[in-house]
Amino acid sequence: MSDSYHWYVFCKGQVLLHKEAEEWHIPYGEEPPLPMADGVHGLTMSDHETVKTYSVDREDLQDNSYEWCMLRESFHRLPRADYDKAGKCSEILYWDSTTRYCGRCGGRMRMHTEISKRCEQCGTEIWPQVSPAVICLITRDDKVLLVRSRTFRGNYYGLVAGFVETGESLESAMLREIREETGLEVCNLRYFDSQPWPYPCGLMVGFTADYASGELHLQYEELDRGGWFTRDNMPAVPERMSIARRLIDHWLDKE
Repeated sequence: MSDSYHWYVFCKGQVLLHKEAEEWHIPYGEEPPLPMADGVHGLTMSDHETVKTYSVDREDLQDNSYEWCMLRESFHRLPRADYDKAGKCSEILYWDSTTRYCGRCGGRMRMHTEISKRCEQCGTEIWPQVSPAVICLITRDDKVLLVRSRTFRGNYYGLVAGFVETGESLESAMLREIREETGLEVCNLRYFDSQPWPYPCGLMVGFTADYASGELHLQYEELDRGGWFTRDNMPAVPERMSIARRLIDHWLDKE
């Protein structure tokens, strides 16, 4: 008897969803829901479930109970656990597609374990790379600092954030980003929470901090707007899938 799996299928940044009883689900069954253009990966998740994931080149669907959904948008359709698993699958597929050849000798890389590859020629082993980034909610008395990045697609404000550089701790990276982007000094830097961010392979680490000194001077190469806001004068903020929104909501709920 064959085993059944949840099948996480991707195409051009979209994940395949199956509608059943007016709800969207990850396809489940013994056979894959679409023909495979490349190999399939079996992944063991943190809850010990084994899932299957693969990518396809074409978006054609013959069954109208299936639909493609951008991974970000699937957050609003799937249970959180399934969305998180979809994120991990997406990261593995991205890593697989960008590490076909050995960076040392140019040989072909082959899967060695679920999350590692080994070069056929020189034996070099590699694992998926995660890009850590830091983000911080800064408060000054009863106000919060909100900024708008030039990379934002919507007309909303978020928090100071940036990638961790080689040789930095999370804390030193956060302090550097705050100085570079705002010109401010902060104190009482505290860890808040972290969040996988599979766009394509990030890890967001959240902090809170208190204003210490300085005048706000935005780094306009990165930010186009910013300022201090009170709870009764908030602009549009990121959607609930992001750690930025959780940081903001945590501050709003403290009143």
